[in-house]
Amino acid sequence: MLKPSLQLRIGQQLTMTPQLQQAIRLLQLPSLDLQAHVRETLETNVMLEAEDETLDAVPEIVREREDVAAPAEEKYAELDGNTTPADQREEPEVEIADEAWGEQTSGPSDTPWSGDDDRNSDFSDQHGQTLQEQLIEQLELAKFSAIDMAIARVITDAITDDGYLKDELEDIRLSLLPEIEASTADVERVLGAVQSLEPAGVGARSLGECIALQLRQLDPDTPARDLGIRVALEHLDLVAGQQLVLLRRQLRCSECDLEMALALVRSCHPRPGAAVNPAQAEYVIPDVFVRRTDHGWIVEINQATVPRVRVNSAYANLISRAPDHAMLRTQLQEARWLMRSLEIRNETLIKVARCIVQRQTSFFELGEEAMEPLILKDVAEAVEMHESTISRVTTAKYMHTPRGVFEFRYFFSSHVAAADGTEMSSTAIRAKIKKLISQENPENPCSDSKLAEILSQEGIPVARRTVAKYREGMQIAPSNERKRAAARAS
Repeated sequence: MLKPSLQLRIGQQLTMTPQLQQAIRLLQLPSLDLQAHVRETLETNVMLEAEDETLDAVPEIVREREDVAAPAEEKYAELDGNTTPADQREEPEVEIADEAWGEQTSGPSDTPWSGDDDRNSDFSDQHGQTLQEQLIEQLELAKFSAIDMAIARVITDAITDDGYLKDELEDIRLSLLPEIEASTADVERVLGAVQSLEPAGVGARSLGECIALQLRQLDPDTPARDLGIRVALEHLDLVAGQQLVLLRRQLRCSECDLEMALALVRSCHPRPGAAVNPAQAEYVIPDVFVRRTDHGWIVEINQATVPRVRVNSAYANLISRAPDHAMLRTQLQEARWLMRSLEIRNETLIKVARCIVQRQTSFFELGEEAMEPLILKDVAEAVEMHESTISRVTTAKYMHTPRGVFEFRYFFSSHVAAADGTEMSSTAIRAKIKKLISQENPENPCSDSKLAEILSQEGIPVARRTVAKYREGMQIAPSNERKRAAARAS
């Protein structure tokens, strides 16, 4: 028979304190999101202020590595579930040259925020009118009745940013009820008026109709204009499949007329709305700089991405002499937590970046073909942190190198065992495949099986399906399509 009893158990448990939660949250934020977060905190916490002194004075969050390394390790020891004291650990040997992350690398800045710098002024959104606004503006110049104008407004609202009408005419008619009772023919008539507006091809319900609308705006005497309209409305599938012989047979036209018709079709814009609503450029601000000197590779943090804030010393001194003001004391504590979290974030970022540069020195010197296999676990063991911490610090963080700007994640890849027992990065294999294809004879391109055979001869045993997967990932056409494209070009 079971009896209730008391038992004493000893164990360790990770406690997610508010400070640790904040450190984790700031660690995974990209640089722009981090600045936005700190800016928001500045507006709500009176104990924080933007650093406006010159860079000759050391900011609160910029200290020597010796001062911040040990506390950062202690914080992430809690995060990783590792309770080993910081003073019992040994720093991993780094044979490349390095500098303290607090040193100036991107030039002096008179403002505490990189977003206010003139160098980033082109980041602002200069977007003008939307496609719907331009269509309505053109409709208002036409002599439409009140009912037709209402129908036209509903149609323009149903047009996507690419310029296509995705809703059925019957659905548009039903959406007008009960205010406006219109027939499907009325909606189609107004749609025809909308399709005559700029940009050409707007309001189309399919790609073929979009191309046909653009071709109809050409002069009727344009050679092969009517033939191009037929191709767009009836035979786009044959054009996509490069079945030109069958296409010419069905159209019953000469090869010269077909070439002119296809030239007209290819000159049309498949997404007319994109000319009005262009895709916004996504700018990347590197978090660290990597450059080579006479002493080796140097890894430096981008000071433009570091929020330059500090604790307001005047307010802090007043609170220390006053027994009350509990709310201000809480804000002071939160400000100090934020400063500490920023220190931990930058210390961890520069440590991981140094480890990546050390492991991928061959890549920086020779290129993609020399990329070494690397996984999160390798870096985690080198810097004595948990894999989850490395995953956070390598997400949406970028490195400016002599070979370009790369995300930290770019340097991590799976590995393939080579014939000599060594391991090779999948990124290096992709680079070799791309190089082989660029050097092939265009009239006799290498098939996936041939590429796999060549790689096997070089000591890289990969299957044909692996080569096909890597080739498709690089958006390279198969050998038969490459051969056909070379024949058309000649």
